[in-house]
Amino acid sequence: MKQTVIVLGSTGSIGRQTLEVLQMHRDRFTLLGLCADRDSETLRKQAAEWKPKYVACRENADRTAYPDGTELLTGEDASARIAAIPCDVAVLAISGFAALKPLLAAIPNGKRIAIANKESLVCGGDLVRKALNQYGAELIPIDSEQSALFQCLQNGRRSEVRRLILTASGGPFFRKTREECKNVSLREALNHPTWNMGRKITLDSATLFNKGLEIIEASRLFGFGADQIGVLIHPQSIVHSMVEYCDGSVIANLAVPDMRLPIQYALTYPERIGSPVNALDLIASHDLEFFAADPGRFGALRLAYDALRTEGGCPIVYNGANEQAASCYFANQIGFTEIETCVEAALEAYVPHPITSIEAIWDADAEARALVRQFVERKKQ
Repeated sequence: MKQTVIVLGSTGSIGRQTLEVLQMHRDRFTLLGLCADRDSETLRKQAAEWKPKYVACRENADRTAYPDGTELLTGEDASARIAAIPCDVAVLAISGFAALKPLLAAIPNGKRIAIANKESLVCGGDLVRKALNQYGAELIPIDSEQSALFQCLQNGRRSEVRRLILTASGGPFFRKTREECKNVSLREALNHPTWNMGRKITLDSATLFNKGLEIIEASRLFGFGADQIGVLIHPQSIVHSMVEYCDGSVIANLAVPDMRLPIQYALTYPERIGSPVNALDLIASHDLEFFAADPGRFGALRLAYDALRTEGGCPIVYNGANEQAASCYFANQIGFTEIETCVEAALEAYVPHPITSIEAIWDADAEARALVRQFVERKKQ
């Protein structure tokens, strides 16, 4: 029997690649629903091809533009409404903090959630884990690094793990000094040497905030503390992550840098099937380099470890301040290295306190963004 799939964020990079994987395996999967934010034109094209039962878009849309028999959901809560529809697998490829509501809406159906969003786990923390335990939903990571950890962790018991090792490409600037990065242009920041991604995640890769979020995300996903999660710079992006066990063995996940592979694994786990991804040529990929990711050099990592150790809303502030600072950078209001400065200023100004409700998460996020806006305004004066 075919599994039903809903793709949230279908017009983005991960969403489009998810559809490529589903196209390869139409004998296994039925696309039940599509969801986009504002790219209604691409969404209409996808709906015309796939003819899903449900389509969701935040913007009001012309019902006649979609196939007969397709139910159209619109409005601010459209993503949460389609996420709540029963299905076998919900692929959460919505970017940013906005993914938290649909994630929480998807969990009560006890379905598998293939998640490509860091921010919802970073911010949702205990609430997400509590809901997963309550409803028996299954969370499988799509991010290449977290998928690699997930796969490597199948090789031993949790008590046998010494540490998780996340790898980072380092982006285009990891060999540059902080002084050399001050005047980095937007074009340079979005020129990733390995991956083809959306501009926010590409910027986060250049600043290493992407890896900072992954440190916190790995803790949420796998239950290990900050002192058991390390980072190595690996420019070739062939080794996607590693797990070191207590006996000194290190289990690594290697593959060509193609997001379709972790997407497919999240859909078919625990089974592995043929994929459209080229096999890794180890002869051609023999130059595998690794460098220390010094938190003193990469402030985004230092701040992530601090936020994870402090908790009390600090991971929420870390994410919210970074999202706001990135928006300011895109608007040419601050320089590249000032993204990190904004996040550090927000964390220093924030007073940690217990986060026990969804409302408290929204409040901490709003406070982080406001603190960054205040910092940017003071800079102008």
